[in-house]
Amino acid sequence: MSDLIAPRTTVLILSFNEAPNLARCLERLDWASRILLVDSGSTDETLEIASRYANVEVVHHPFDSFAGQCNFGLGLVDTPWVLSLDADYELSEDLVREIQSLREETAQGYSTTFIYRIHGRALRGTLYPARTVLYRRQAARYRDEGHGHRVTVAGEVGTLAAPIYHDDRKPLLRWVDSQKRYAHIEADHLLAAPRDTLNRVDRLRLRAWPAPLLVFVYTLFWKGAFLDGWAGWYYTLQRTIAECLIALTLIDRRLAK
Repeated sequence: MSDLIAPRTTVLILSFNEAPNLARCLERLDWASRILLVDSGSTDETLEIASRYANVEVVHHPFDSFAGQCNFGLGLVDTPWVLSLDADYELSEDLVREIQSLREETAQGYSTTFIYRIHGRALRGTLYPARTVLYRRQAARYRDEGHGHRVTVAGEVGTLAAPIYHDDRKPLLRWVDSQKRYAHIEADHLLAAPRDTLNRVDRLRLRAWPAPLLVFVYTLFWKGAFLDGWAGWYYTLQRTIAECLIALTLIDRRLAK
């Protein structure tokens, strides 16, 4: 039993006004001995919800960037393994069992895929990429990438078979406000990065006009969102609007010159 990973894992979660999501995330983590919640100034019921769970420890840290928050949290972890989650993630029951059965091997981390939900309604497909969520603390370091963040793990990264559900139920207007901020951060990243370091998607974004059209068609038809009813249409519009905001920001900066 000593080589099981789960008993030597700390769960790391970032939070800021995550009351609509946090309880669903924490309910699937009753197996974890310690959940470290790095909060950046929540003013809703986030902290009250967190206080209901005996295995949750809240630390407060002013937000600088997503990578900065994660690296701060890693500095407070004293276990060999970390399970890093967003507050709008919910582990599937199969994934909980899979994590609890994992044993020490050569892998320094594990990635998994996501099933996207809109108000609890699962979509057939998503643009959300697989992410490394479970890793050795000493092998990991976060970096900012546009408005998001990614963890770099030194060593082999395995793949978990079961998915995580992604279901953000915060108000729509908050999503819109966030996308406006993210568009400026993404534009900064696209314009500052050497072109040969950008992946294919980011090179399309940098051109400004193709990305919104391609995302609309790709999400609605190739990912099958048109088969998911209103939830699929909602998701398609979200992703298209996000790309339009990035494109508008890039065009605005070019015209301003």
